[in-house]
Amino acid sequence: MIEVEKIEEVGTPKIYSAICGVMKDVGAVGKDSENTFDKYKFRGIDAVMNALYPAMVKNGLFVVPEVLEQSREDRLSKKGDPLIYSVSKVKYTFYAEDGSHVSAVVIGEGMDRGDKSMNKAMSAAFKYACFQTFCIPTDEMKDSEKDSPEVARDPKMMETISEKDVAILNNMLTDEQAEWVLNTMHISDLSQLTNEQFGKLMHTLQERQKNGSKRTA
Repeated sequence: MIEVEKIEEVGTPKIYSAICGVMKDVGAVGKDSENTFDKYKFRGIDAVMNALYPAMVKNGLFVVPEVLEQSREDRLSKKGDPLIYSVSKVKYTFYAEDGSHVSAVVIGEGMDRGDKSMNKAMSAAFKYACFQTFCIPTDEMKDSEKDSPEVARDPKMMETISEKDVAILNNMLTDEQAEWVLNTMHISDLSQLTNEQFGKLMHTLQERQKNGSKRTA
């Protein structure tokens, strides 16, 4: 998400020409860095800054960050390793020499096994604020889900359902429906359903009931 504030004019604002000048001078920034642990490539913050610094100095432009919101939570990787997931909402204000400016508000996300998740979130926010403000070429625009560590499912959702849930299904399902569930889920008894499968099944049954009621009406 990017929101551009109204530009405050101070005489003849230089912010327009400064941003256009940076756009002319900055080249493409590709995914030249690699995360050796998770095996994916990314555009490092160093590469972005190295590309922007000379162009911003030349055109008399600088940027000031302001963190508006931030949050963090504990997660698990697919391998079961602990991860810290952070989200930052950051406002970046780009100033020209005469004080005229524009601001962009972006969301940055980052995950890390140590204490760097907030740093990564801030780096991501800055990179995309710059990519979108200056329309920086990126060589290729393919941003795959493979570029992020895979997060494990909630362990509780993978546990089998309780006796109470089994009783609920026995009361709801006909023999034919129960057999269909067993064959579809490749299980021999309803008690082998996981909490995740139970939730999806209940949603399906509720939707069918709604559709049946509508047809009857």
